[in-house]
Amino acid sequence: MPKTSRRLTVHPLTLREVAVVRVVDLTPAMRRITLGGEQLRAFTSANGFPQPAFDSPGFDDDIRLVFRYPGHVEPVLPVQRERGVDLPRDPRPLSRVYTVRRWDPETGELDVDFVKHGVGVGATWAYRAQVGDRIHFYGPSASRALPHDADWLLVAGDDTAIPAIARLLDELPDDARAQVFVEVAEDAHRLELRALPHVEVTWLVRDGAEAGTTTLLRDAVRDGAWWDGRPFAWLAGEHTAVRDLRRHLVEEREVPTEDIEFSGYWRRGEVVALATDEAVPDPEKSMTPFEKLHELTELIRPLAIRTAVELGVPELISRGVTGVAELAGRTESDERALGKLLRYLHAVDILTEPEPGRYGLTAVGEVLTNEFVADALHPAGVAGRELAGIYGLTESIRTGGPSYASVTGQTFADVRAEQDYEDRYLERLARFQPALAEPIAKSGLLTDVRHLVVHSGGAGALVREFVAAHEDLRVTICALPAQADWLRRDLPDTIPDERQRARVTVVEQSVFEPSPAADAVLISRAFKALPDADAAHALRRASENLLPDGRVLLIEDVLDADDLDEHDGEADLIALTCHGSGLRTAAELDAVIARAGLVRHAAHTVGWGTAVHELVPAGTR
Repeated sequence: MPKTSRRLTVHPLTLREVAVVRVVDLTPAMRRITLGGEQLRAFTSANGFPQPAFDSPGFDDDIRLVFRYPGHVEPVLPVQRERGVDLPRDPRPLSRVYTVRRWDPETGELDVDFVKHGVGVGATWAYRAQVGDRIHFYGPSASRALPHDADWLLVAGDDTAIPAIARLLDELPDDARAQVFVEVAEDAHRLELRALPHVEVTWLVRDGAEAGTTTLLRDAVRDGAWWDGRPFAWLAGEHTAVRDLRRHLVEEREVPTEDIEFSGYWRRGEVVALATDEAVPDPEKSMTPFEKLHELTELIRPLAIRTAVELGVPELISRGVTGVAELAGRTESDERALGKLLRYLHAVDILTEPEPGRYGLTAVGEVLTNEFVADALHPAGVAGRELAGIYGLTESIRTGGPSYASVTGQTFADVRAEQDYEDRYLERLARFQPALAEPIAKSGLLTDVRHLVVHSGGAGALVREFVAAHEDLRVTICALPAQADWLRRDLPDTIPDERQRARVTVVEQSVFEPSPAADAVLISRAFKALPDADAAHALRRASENLLPDGRVLLIEDVLDADDLDEHDGEADLIALTCHGSGLRTAAELDAVIARAGLVRHAAHTVGWGTAVHELVPAGTR
């Protein structure tokens, strides 16, 4: 699984209202807005939920500022919950992401630096802001500490990355070694940065070139000195430029992907301004690439896009293979037929055609080079193979059972039995576990637990945080043979500390077998594929060998039928076609718990709003 040397801290999302207390122009192209207010301290939201004080320990922490739609008096705001926020869908809050440049908990001041270039709702607000103006924001959702196991840092970014880079230099230890490359529009846009004896800062000036059109960063890194030792690279800026720089580091410098952290802060593309105000984007016409890609759900378009991903067309074009004949050769396709596909993708704004027979990627097409997106769309990808069951949706609706086998020729259980698929499936799950693991480890749920049994995909990432936070905790991971095989190979990298790893055991058994004797059994998202009777049986088995005062900790996604989320609905239908099951409502989950002979002793909300149900055998408490 992908590793990072930056430790993760998860924050509950809190909507806060603050005021502008200072406005300072740092350069002709950067303005600093200092925000303050009582809601940066701990407070109680208007709907009665206690909220923690604002915190920002990471140099690249970001927050979402919420702006008013043009012509509206008030912004569309998220709805605060006990832990996390709900986003209205029609319309969505108009928000933009910005780096926390400085947070001073003593004075209660928060600095946000705005780069002035092009048409943007955030920059327009900042350059019209006056002391006393009020604005809402939420975040950061998570913070990452400084890398702890690198010999030196490679830092590269454009104008938009300057706030994070400047904060990084402010917070680096005096003996840190780093090479820093910063691209700006002109000499006057340079900032005075903290000087350190072993840090080299190189400013790169576009000198009239449009932002996002140069190769200055990649060329500077490629031509610069390469120090001995293990580097950690932090890259941020325009999406395509950052992607190309990362590719250079991986393919030419052979830097492991786990030692590179990159963020596409923005994408070069056309922004349509309001007819009534040329400094403000038209929110209906200036859609982001991800929003536009999400719209492409009609039958022909998604199938054509998936075919292009399966053939590897977007990735090849991003690497400079642009001609139809060459693309046909590299994809082993019929040139005439491929030409039809490329022509169609050009018509729906996935590709550009700068000259006849040669193609490039639009901003929307660039999204298809993202590994996570490509995996979801490729029929052999982890998510793609699961999604194949949706083609049998009509059968599942008629029968109430799975249709995966009639569509693909094998059950989804057969797919999971393939070791290669299982490895990739678990690796994908493990990517999302750190955001849950750290909040559970610090929540107090495991305070009095000496032996914990875990049933969960990607369990290693969970357990890493548990054993690090609780020195006396012993953990047994229960997994089927294919999962256990992956875990045994993964654990040395996931838990590098041998003393901590010695407290973790992997045993081969299913969730239907009695769990080993323990103070607590954690079951995470294991029941979506199970009918109610099977899920209840598994819960009953999990509680059979609980030690006195033991409990089952259950994490299971539920469907809120009163406030249906589109993605929950999608997950529900996919589970129906793959397993004949789906997401349960809260009442349906309660029925399963009762059928297992358990009662809910308590419910806890951790991380970004994940519910952990604390269950005990009926009649014991």
